[in-house]
Amino acid sequence: MITKLKEVGYTFNDPWDILDIFEEKLARYAGSKYAVCVDSCSHGIFLCLKYLGYKDKTISLPANTYASVPMQCIHAGNKISFSDVEWSGSYFLKPTPIVDAATKFNKNMYISNSYFCVSFHHRKTLKIGRGGVILTDDINFIDWCRPMCYDGRNKRTKYQNDNFSSIGYHMYMTPEEAAKGILLLDQISDENPDTGGSSTYTDLRKQEIFKAYTVK
Repeated sequence: MITKLKEVGYTFNDPWDILDIFEEKLARYAGSKYAVCVDSCSHGIFLCLKYLGYKDKTISLPANTYASVPMQCIHAGNKISFSDVEWSGSYFLKPTPIVDAATKFNKNMYISNSYFCVSFHHRKTLKIGRGGVILTDDINFIDWCRPMCYDGRNKRTKYQNDNFSSIGYHMYMTPEEAAKGILLLDQISDENPDTGGSSTYTDLRKQEIFKAYTVK
């Protein structure tokens, strides 16, 4: 994919430049100031919860959503509350400014002042196969998240020379995945149908594993 990117006219000096190009193109397409790519939408949601300090809270979610969303809330140290909500493409994790937009991908889809998490799973619109992006207007989040999703490292510094900035997570997108994303994004339409919603997913209230973490 990196070779193909050069063949169609993209220039870069370092493989990590490809990720920068992809993030800039995603932000421009979606209408946000910034974008940071991660290895999945689910981990994007988790990172947003950690950054915003949501712990020992109750997060309200649609009962019909993908299972990893409440799981990330629980991993971040929270309880969950399920409700009957009809949605298509995206919804807020209430009362947070985090949006689960795993099944949405349209021009100018970003919601101002949100942390808008998108999926690049093979069943979604931008079919990288794995990966996701967090769209935001918060530069402080970007500065926090880039090392945090890359083992606390600076991707521009060689490992043996790096002074790690944090106890980070292994949740980064690779340049190869970003290269595929750029090629796909160059062909994508401005308007695309949602790939999921409340009618797509089963009711998680029926899953026994969530009952110990659920507030009614």
